[in-house]
Amino acid sequence: MGRLPLAWLGLFCLLCGGAAAGQGLRPLDDGELSAVRGGDGVAFAAHIVINDPTLVGAVSDSRLSLGFKGDGQSNYLVIKNLRGSVDMFAFSIGVNKKPDGGDYVALGLPGYVKFSNFGFESLSVQSDPLAPVASSLGSLNIHGGMALQGQFRLWAH
Repeated sequence: MGRLPLAWLGLFCLLCGGAAAGQGLRPLDDGELSAVRGGDGVAFAAHIVINDPTLVGAVSDSRLSLGFKGDGQSNYLVIKNLRGSVDMFAFSIGVNKKPDGGDYVALGLPGYVKFSNFGFESLSVQSDPLAPVASSLGSLNIHGGMALQGQFRLWAH
């Protein structure tokens, strides 16, 4: 009696696998592809940790430098010791129709974002990105959460 349900399961898998294999894959043209619709779209959750101070051998002097050149001189925006963690839930991506019939990409803002000691030790502008920080424009530390709603929409002209 115990073998009967297992046999039915095997037959079901064989039939489903044979039906899927019989159709095969084929490329879709733009019209067919634009008609494809999904249920809920694609959503992502992220847990991002930067320079975690609790790890053994953690970095004590890290820098993120962005270089700019103006009037023949290079300057750098230097962010020293960027660290902390960010948790984001339900960042989504979808393709929707505009009223005129064109398509656009909708990036859904994450419904929930949590920051845990996220920030940096100093922010400076200097001509040498590796030089010691002589004057800081300030520091930042964010610890808390927020809820967002809405979309960021992109389309071609």
